[in-house]
Amino acid sequence: MADPKGFLNHEREVAKTRPVGERVKDWNEVYQPGSLLPIISKQASRCMDCGIPFCHNGCPLGNLIPEWNDYAYREDWTEASERLHATNNFPEFTGRLCPAPCEAACVLGINQPPVTIKNVEVSIIDKAWDNGDVTPQPPERLSGKTVAVIGSGPAGLAAAQQLTRAGHTVAVYERADRIGGLLRYGIPEFKMEKRHINRRIEQMRAEGTKFRTEVEIGRDLDAKKLRKRYDAVVIAAGSTTSRDLPVPGRELNGIHFAMEYLPLANKVQEGDLTVAPISAEGKHVVVIGGGDTGADCVGTAHRQGAASVTQLEIMPKPGDERHAGQPWPTFPMLYKVTSAHEEGGERVYSVSTTHFEGDEDGNVQWLHLTEVEFKDGRPEPKPGTERKIPAQLVTLAMGFTGTDRENGLVEQFGLELDERGNVARDADFATNVPGVYVAGDAGRGQSLIVWAIAEGRSAARGVDRFLTGVSALPAPIKPTDRALAV
Repeated sequence: MADPKGFLNHEREVAKTRPVGERVKDWNEVYQPGSLLPIISKQASRCMDCGIPFCHNGCPLGNLIPEWNDYAYREDWTEASERLHATNNFPEFTGRLCPAPCEAACVLGINQPPVTIKNVEVSIIDKAWDNGDVTPQPPERLSGKTVAVIGSGPAGLAAAQQLTRAGHTVAVYERADRIGGLLRYGIPEFKMEKRHINRRIEQMRAEGTKFRTEVEIGRDLDAKKLRKRYDAVVIAAGSTTSRDLPVPGRELNGIHFAMEYLPLANKVQEGDLTVAPISAEGKHVVVIGGGDTGADCVGTAHRQGAASVTQLEIMPKPGDERHAGQPWPTFPMLYKVTSAHEEGGERVYSVSTTHFEGDEDGNVQWLHLTEVEFKDGRPEPKPGTERKIPAQLVTLAMGFTGTDRENGLVEQFGLELDERGNVARDADFATNVPGVYVAGDAGRGQSLIVWAIAEGRSAARGVDRFLTGVSALPAPIKPTDRALAV
């Protein structure tokens, strides 16, 4: 373990962010460069000899957190990186984007601020890249088997890397023009600069993974033909069907899904566009949805120069302390202030949109809402609370309802769906079609990046067993796992 008295001697300290006035003028990551490393050894020393490390259960990947905390405390970055990569293919992604359910399950968190696990993780991997400890790991021999992976988000990339290292010839198909899925076009640059994706892709290419962009299975290439071409297929196409808001005025110009809005801002940063076709500049912006995607819209609107930003959430405002129904070590629903919220705007809870109002040219101008209260678990409007707020750009960030059903992939493969509309799978992540497996949000539904990577790794083991009869690849989870933190 680290310092036995570390949690007594040091308070929790997290990464420092750049001043708001500075960071909203650019798209670089919000954290001060170099602010973490000087404090990480002390923070890692706060990890306790707790007997049963509940952080293992809080993390779907089963990360060996006490072990790499100990190495980080001793500043042995090479060994820390080895322990980190033993369970996680892409710690630089999770260290920046994961909401850290491991910290919610930290034993120290029972009565003190938990260990800064996420900050330690990202420090280890960034140091590993700087030191040259992250290198390609090509297989010693090839199996002669071929695998197609549909989708290049975290689940698809994890499955592809595991299967490539097992000796199979893997090709990743991505319908966008660049690899990365939602990591590339759904996550704003200020949360994760895309250079982190690019260097992982180069590592995977050096290991032997092949990438095919701008190929949508179901439209550009028939799924049945793909199945005949490869010995196995992994579907990691995500949950990309956005939840809509069917209220009067929804057809007005200026109302967009978050995944219509966010990718365009990222394409500007990639150099594909000079100006985003959908921009918040000079507009009153309303973001409907209080989750991480909504926060991404808020931060993007700030950087585009919005006149005002208002984020609406139908649920009541979460508390600052754990609710009795969410005891340690489960993942609590707490009031969270992201970097985007620090930059300004208003957050309004317990409200529901009734309709939109536009001008004579068909452009949205106002959003009408009402306060709600929950009765028997359902939101009911509160009479006399109706009002309207200015809205010249509205983004819908209310989550996703399943994988794309319009491109023909599900029908062409002949896949069965579960009761929630996700692709059904068995304990090995296999679908009803022999040789076709599913991982990530396509089978699980909308979830966290750590679940996506864990499912990609587990599905890779199922594919490896299907192709060779046995597998030495790890399987962190089963499809039915929910761990301590949803």
